[in-house]
Amino acid sequence: MTHPNRTSGIPAVIGASTGTALLTVEDLVVRYPADRRAQGAAAVDGVGLHLGRGETLGLVGESGSGKSALARAVVGLVAPTGGRIVFDGQDITHADRRTRCALSTRIQYVFQDPYSSLNPTRTVGDTLAEPLFAAGRRDRAKQKRRIREILELVQLSGDAAERYPGAFSGGQRQRIAIARALVVSPDLIICDEPTSALDVSIQAKILALLKDLQARFRISYLFIAHNLDVVRYMADRTAVMHRSRIVEHGTAEQIATAPQHPYTRALIDAAPLPDPVTQAARRAAREAVGPIGG
Repeated sequence: MTHPNRTSGIPAVIGASTGTALLTVEDLVVRYPADRRAQGAAAVDGVGLHLGRGETLGLVGESGSGKSALARAVVGLVAPTGGRIVFDGQDITHADRRTRCALSTRIQYVFQDPYSSLNPTRTVGDTLAEPLFAAGRRDRAKQKRRIREILELVQLSGDAAERYPGAFSGGQRQRIAIARALVVSPDLIICDEPTSALDVSIQAKILALLKDLQARFRISYLFIAHNLDVVRYMADRTAVMHRSRIVEHGTAEQIATAPQHPYTRALIDAAPLPDPVTQAARRAAREAVGPIGG
């Protein structure tokens, strides 16, 4: 039997009510034109969702399903061609440059590749100071204190600020990317496949770190992945994207244990069992983790 609102009759917007949502996406359409004369295929086709404060919504699907296009529309990296995006009651669908600059302190993005997302010619301290400077927090002494505090939160030593990204491992670079997102105390962090480029053992530590930071600061995550087991560990709710649309949604546990849509079942069947990342993440979350090198 199909669960209510799981696959059949999926509403235009899924999740928490609009009154409690931090982020609302309504009937969103994003098109990537093949050329100037063509309208192009829809990367996102009529998608709706809500994300509550302090909540994690997992967005899962294969490469090309529209996950990243949706996330990039939220932060203004691509322009929607239809629908609406509302953040904390403000329509930001076609926000201007000034509004986007103001929003950058409240919405941050952690990219998949920790090697390409950090400027190799800038020290870690300069990289973390940049969003503070953009937010108007330009006192150098206060910047340095904040940067040291954030580096310690992501389990890196304070002297990391004086070094360049090339001196760090992939896992450490992703910690720096998380620190850059966290330094301005955002309400929402979009995590776009944040562990898929890392070794399994390091993935687990990064996932445990993200959960710890959320528990401390009540951050909301839009967590994008192709691995349902990882999303089950991280998310409160899961939305499954296939061919630019959401085909199923429910609690993370429901989706992982009682999938209704054939595509969701195919994703689960394709995953190795038992999942080493999820197992290691659960172990890491149970441990009292001090500064680590991942």
